Amino acid sequence: MHRIGYLLADGFQIMALGTQTVFEIANVAAGEPFYTVDNFSVAGGEVKSSLGLAIGTRRPGAGDVIDTWMVAGVTNPLESPALPAELAFLREAGSRARRIAGLCTGGFVLAGAGLLAGRRATTHWAYARAMRQQYPDIHVEEDRIFIVDGPVWTSAGMTAAFDLALAMVEHDLGAAVARSVAHKLVMHQRRSGGQSQHSEMLDLAPKSDRIQEALNYARRHLDQPLTVEELAQSVHLSPRQFSRVFTQETGQSPARAVEGLRLEAARLMIEQSRHPLEVVARETGFRDRRHLREAFLRGFGIPPQAVRREARGGVMVAEAA
Repeated sequence: MHRIGYLLADGFQIMALGTQTVFEIANVAAGEPFYTVDNFSVAGGEVKSSLGLAIGTRRPGAGDVIDTWMVAGVTNPLESPALPAELAFLREAGSRARRIAGLCTGGFVLAGAGLLAGRRATTHWAYARAMRQQYPDIHVEEDRIFIVDGPVWTSAGMTAAFDLALAMVEHDLGAAVARSVAHKLVMHQRRSGGQSQHSEMLDLAPKSDRIQEALNYARRHLDQPLTVEELAQSVHLSPRQFSRVFTQETGQSPARAVEGLRLEAARLMIEQSRHPLEVVARETGFRDRRHLREAFLRGFGIPPQAVRREARGGVMVAEAA
């Protein structure tokens, strides 16, 4: 029996509790009650979520042996930092548990307890920079769904906690059970920890329909050179006017934005297909495999082969990193 304890504090994000369903369905898929789940808080009693819903919790006792602690985050960890009693509890509990996880901004609680010092970690993208500034001894990787560094797990925001929980099931019970859980929960796909939190199109967020259409054109023609002249012509602007308006609206030059779209498309192809890297490079507009590798190292800090290994190997690759 694997015992999971959710540590909650006032103002916790209620979506964290949704991940308990992953372990519930894992018991069904495994054909036996492998997991038990319980809700705790440092003081015990009712704890209110950010939505105001009260949840009953227990105060951890000497007889509570927890294998995995799941620490829920709050809406704004900068305005609602963890209480000293919570940090003190985690310092002690984290040393005894098999693993401990910070869900979304729950990573700030682990950081405050000193459990992320010298480790790789992620959190909600909106607070990643703040975590890096507040805790310079943490190797914050803001563009990851979840990260496993030894016994410490951290996830990005909101739904990424489901991916983390599913990865735990895969680690504990195997890939077949994890796939069954994902199928029963109607999860579109199991995302590996290395996948990006962001969509390049969302990051660019152009203000006008004309620039949006230029980006749509670029995505449809990534296998072509996509010069400024070609993009400008697609939306009936002069190259000079197009470059000026594009940069004003997106904060990036057309060339840099196109490379971002190419990288995003190449990464998806690598994660979701078995196409050789030469084919991926050709289909997404890179000159060759070498050019693809250079762009990946510049954009993601890892080569495309590492992305493919992580997508196939899942959590075991993340742990070894």
